[in-house]
Amino acid sequence: MALTHRLHTTTRLALPRSEVFDFFSDAENLERITPPELDFEITTPRPIQIGEGALIDYRLGLFGVRFGWRTEIVRWEPPYRFIDQQVRGPYRRWHHTHSFVETDGPGGVATRMDDEVLWELPLSPAGELAYPLVRAQLARIFGYRQRAIRELLGGA
Repeated sequence: MALTHRLHTTTRLALPRSEVFDFFSDAENLERITPPELDFEITTPRPIQIGEGALIDYRLGLFGVRFGWRTEIVRWEPPYRFIDQQVRGPYRRWHHTHSFVETDGPGGVATRMDDEVLWELPLSPAGELAYPLVRAQLARIFGYRQRAIRELLGGA
């Protein structure tokens, strides 16, 4: 039986929730917030209409290995949240919830964006040997993502 792991990050932005959600409604922005060394590329023909049931295909590289990844938007609740999950890719399970909560910030309205990923490694139980490496890589990727989002949208 595979172990379910959890990654959670919070990013605060000095913008209204609707503007932050709009940024994430454009799938092409995913390329802008992914570390360049992953050589991330969306392969789905554009423009991509994001909504429940949308399938998005990617190519990326990790540790010198190129692979494909397909995710599906399984929940779409603008401007509050959306959930994507892996249909095909490197994980046994990947379930990513993006939540957007409007808050009061120092200069007025702000948004707290939470990313929660529930993930399982393949080839359990032997696959768990890779957990420390994968966990560190995910923390680095999501750290880069937070910095890029703040740079592109303005952080609080």
